[in-house]
Amino acid sequence: MDATGNETGLPATAPQKTEKTLDERIQEAVKATAPGTSLRLALDMIIAGNLGALICVGDVDAVLAAGNDGFPLNISFTANRLFELSKMDGAIVVDRGLTQIFRANFHLDPDPSLPTSETGMRHRTAARMSLLTKAIVISVSERRHVVSVFVDGHRFQLRTVTEIMSTVNQLLVTLQNTRQQLDHSLLRLTTLELDNYVTLGDITEIFYQFEVLMTAAGQLQKCIDELGSEGKTVDMQRDEFVGDMDEEYDLMIRDYALDSSEENAKAIRAKFREMNNKDLRSPKRIASILGYDDRGEDSIMTPLGLRTLSRVSVVHEGMADKIVDEFGSLQELMDDIEEDPSRLDDIGVKNPSILADSLYRMWGKRA
Repeated sequence: MDATGNETGLPATAPQKTEKTLDERIQEAVKATAPGTSLRLALDMIIAGNLGALICVGDVDAVLAAGNDGFPLNISFTANRLFELSKMDGAIVVDRGLTQIFRANFHLDPDPSLPTSETGMRHRTAARMSLLTKAIVISVSERRHVVSVFVDGHRFQLRTVTEIMSTVNQLLVTLQNTRQQLDHSLLRLTTLELDNYVTLGDITEIFYQFEVLMTAAGQLQKCIDELGSEGKTVDMQRDEFVGDMDEEYDLMIRDYALDSSEENAKAIRAKFREMNNKDLRSPKRIASILGYDDRGEDSIMTPLGLRTLSRVSVVHEGMADKIVDEFGSLQELMDDIEEDPSRLDDIGVKNPSILADSLYRMWGKRA
């Protein structure tokens, strides 16, 4: 063992930090500038005071290396201090955690060869600094009263709560209508599954509805992040409309995909997410992604039954997979359930009669 306590005598390796993706960094910037944060309060004060500003948040060493002059401060961060310092020219340098202000009136001098399509001097500097460093760079336009946030050269503009809520209301209407349609379609699908008469066209339409719901939910989540402390009620409404549809979506894909693994279901959802509306409504394209090359719109599709079984109270987590492994499909389960219910006992279903009765009630028939 060496002096550092390392038994191998080799230099100790520090745990490596996972590099954040661009989307994660943008989401971090959105949350840092959302209503209710001290940074957003300062930005609102700057706008109200008819001032401009250039603020670099985080990656302090790299930011300071790309400029000169200014006033070294090293003072604790407050919204009022940031507002007062914005009255001076130059940039303000703040740490990532918004706890300390390091510089004010700081002259930034990023590499002019860094590409940017921005036109104003302040915006060009902000865009280049975001390319040069990992800082969140904020530019406040004194003339237009607009706050632009730059992350890795990508820009988004802060919206007022009123502007965000206009988008929120449209998305909530979409979520409500789509959820109603989807609930109706899934009830009908359950009956069709128990009748063993599901077509490729049936599931194509439902996959489309799932994608509309999830896309609207994703867009609404971005609005919730933008709303910050003002978004709690909207977040509750989103949860109410989405509910357990995320899990239901995965189970339905596994029911009909040639490869029913959870990993493949995630891969299929990623492909659906990238498709345009026309392809999403094309039975042939959906069949291809599910793993079939010879299916038409009227082709009969046989489900495993994972989604339907998961809706039965006595089928606990993981039990649906065991039932499917034993019987092969929902239809084979329905064919055998009256003749030999003991098979359900063998795989751990404690109340096979309740399971059978529940399935028959879903089917609209009595056992």
